Amino acid sequence: MKKVFLFCIVAALGILYPIQAQNKLVVNADQGKEIISKHIYGHFSEHLGRCIYGGIWVGEDSPIPNTRGIRNDVVKALKDIQVPNLRWPGGCFADEYHWMDGIGPRSQRPKLFNTRWEGLRVEDNSFGTHEFLDLCEQLGCEPCICVNLASGTVEEMSNWVEYVTSDFDSPMANLRKQNGREKPWKVKFWGIGNESWGCGGDMTVEYYTNLYRHYGTFMYGRRSDEKNLYRIAVGPNGADYNWTESMMRNAAGRIQGLSLHYYTLPTNNWDNKGSATQFDEAEYFKTIVNTLVMEELVAKHSAIMDKYDPQKRVGLVTDEWGTWYNVEPGMESVSLYQQNSLRDAIVAGINLNIFNAHADRVKMTNIAQIINVLQAVILTDNEKMLLTPTYWAFYLYKVHQDATLLPISFSCNKYELNGRKIDAISVSASKDAAGKIHITLVNIDPNKEQTLETELQGVTVKSVTGQVLTSAKLTDHNTFDKPNTVVVKDFKGAKLSKGSLSIKLPAKSVVMLELE
Repeated sequence: MKKVFLFCIVAALGILYPIQAQNKLVVNADQGKEIISKHIYGHFSEHLGRCIYGGIWVGEDSPIPNTRGIRNDVVKALKDIQVPNLRWPGGCFADEYHWMDGIGPRSQRPKLFNTRWEGLRVEDNSFGTHEFLDLCEQLGCEPCICVNLASGTVEEMSNWVEYVTSDFDSPMANLRKQNGREKPWKVKFWGIGNESWGCGGDMTVEYYTNLYRHYGTFMYGRRSDEKNLYRIAVGPNGADYNWTESMMRNAAGRIQGLSLHYYTLPTNNWDNKGSATQFDEAEYFKTIVNTLVMEELVAKHSAIMDKYDPQKRVGLVTDEWGTWYNVEPGMESVSLYQQNSLRDAIVAGINLNIFNAHADRVKMTNIAQIINVLQAVILTDNEKMLLTPTYWAFYLYKVHQDATLLPISFSCNKYELNGRKIDAISVSASKDAAGKIHITLVNIDPNKEQTLETELQGVTVKSVTGQVLTSAKLTDHNTFDKPNTVVVKDFKGAKLSKGSLSIKLPAKSVVMLELE
């Protein structure tokens, strides 16, 4: 049997079948056992550029419709993609953030200098702990708070945990009540530091491991409910496998989640990352090649984790991922603001398929970032708001949240450019609690329609419906003047016949099928 790499056997879970035909998919609908955690579809917010201020928070006196200062249009849009968790306050900003600056009457909160991001120099702290947790309650999502390890203290961290989660008669719980919140919030996810190998302190793994053990120990004892505490340790930067090895060897028993950060750059050049909307096919191809590295990273870090944690108790948490381009021309004063094209939707679909495939180890991810920064799902400009192609990819993929991953086998054509080949199609499949089967597919080839013959084993399917995301050009994107250039539409390219399913995937498209 010809060896198939990367997405040619996505989510196979060790089950391979001798398929000879190209673009052939077998879905084993009666063999799934792993649950795709809804938290794989998480998001990330940071005090950076216009992510918080203008993107989420406009203040209670704003003419923009809001609920307690939080934009109503943004909340509705995010609820429509079922955001399961939101990470805050950073990012690099987290390791200079002192949470007590952001509580109490807003008029009395200090105005500080944001040293991290030039596009947000004055931090007035009007969006703090209460506002963030109010946002999460409005969204119906779980908060993930990243604590200050680099410039904070253990006492500061443990006081924050007490303030947020404790129902005891204690100083921090009583302070929370004085500030208007009687009952504690339920916050399960806590990140202990951010990028400690870089902006979070430039630490060695040995030094960080000791700090993690120290901080992680004092995270207990201040909560009313400690059983649900999920501590996320700083994990590797990309392919730093030594970091994972050391953390798992020396602290695995104290970790619930280990983070992984990896960004997709078209050029691999941090000084000139490439344009978000002005690119040719060669740069598109390089972007896809670079984003496919995520499969290798997840697989290799998971293998190291398996050595020390064969029961897979520790989750791999890819809490920063996405595309990173040059700042949009004319927007240099707004940190990391970039547009979002059909290319980004394809990148999102590929990565989400990778995470689904590794659902036994990957338990949470957070795309960077939620609004107006990097690969955002929403862009705003004062009262205006638009949904990006990446938003629509998440809209299609929400069907996989907490569904059962279905084992598949898959062989596919290649997309070739300048003598290099990659798989033309990416795919994953799941079954939800109601028994509906969902298949998500990405046709990576920008030039050719792909016909996919699909065999459905262990199930009788009577109907198929679908939705598709595509456009005339890879560079197509939504603007405030034309917000519906790239949007989801009904898909009519799937046909059932005698238990088999034939699918015609348009070039450069993301497709979601629902089978009943």
